[in-house]
Amino acid sequence: MDSQPKTVCQGSCIPKADMSSHPCYSRTAHFKFGRIHVPVAPRCNIQCNYCSRKFACPNENRPGVTMRVIGPDEALTTIGQALEREPRLRVLGVAGPGDALANDATLETFRRAKEQFPILTRCMSTNGLLLNDRINEVDEAGVTALTITINAVDVAVGEQIYSHARYRGKTYRGRAAFEVLHEQQMAGLREAAMRGMVVKVNSVLIPGVNDRHLVEVARTVADHGASLMNIIPMLPLAKFAHLPAPSDDMVNQVRDECGQIIEQFRNCMRCRADAIGVPGEEGCGTPSQPANVCLPKLLRQRQLAIGD
Repeated sequence: MDSQPKTVCQGSCIPKADMSSHPCYSRTAHFKFGRIHVPVAPRCNIQCNYCSRKFACPNENRPGVTMRVIGPDEALTTIGQALEREPRLRVLGVAGPGDALANDATLETFRRAKEQFPILTRCMSTNGLLLNDRINEVDEAGVTALTITINAVDVAVGEQIYSHARYRGKTYRGRAAFEVLHEQQMAGLREAAMRGMVVKVNSVLIPGVNDRHLVEVARTVADHGASLMNIIPMLPLAKFAHLPAPSDDMVNQVRDECGQIIEQFRNCMRCRADAIGVPGEEGCGTPSQPANVCLPKLLRQRQLAIGD
């Protein structure tokens, strides 16, 4: 569907920010620096067939999960408290639990944080449906790191992944949902890159659906200005609960293939929408929890800071 010219960012895309201290963009920073996700974005404008959002789950470490949703006022207060207690924080992110740009609170939080906490890199995760429409607001809010979830670039694959999309007051379903999403994703990605934002693309690896297609996704997003790709193994949930989770061998093989086209980020922790701290240090491996589950700390009254 996309007929945009290739390599549109040739000679024009100059990143605004240094990502060397961003734990989700730099392998070395991943183990040294922290991020704080504030869950100010509950609404979502698309339905992915692998997505199940639970607002009040303390024991799952995956996107779309938070203890509860907060507003910009509480978010700013929490950021200030966190910075006092954890000096390694370098990034402020909004990653849900819905879509960042489907919620006005996201950009309000970023605008206010830009003034109050200029030390923090502002990072936003989005499905990209509204990115091109709101790119001026995103830019003015000082967002310099952007993650777009792009799981397909071919309609035959994409229509299997998305149930519906709500765009400009109209609900699209099936093939039409993917077509409008794809068009807006590519336009938004290109525009963000042209403005100097560092763009990472997240792609959920779904066995039997897009595992052989992600090389084409890598090629397309690189041509539109993305500089980094993060392939995330699907968790069998929602309408895809019957599918097998991808094996480690499959994930590594696809990453290696896509790595010949675009740099791969291989340290993803499937961060929650209320994650805080250095990845992997959020209460992991406590006696009552499995070692791979990180307890949320953002909204605990007694355990905000790392190590409390």
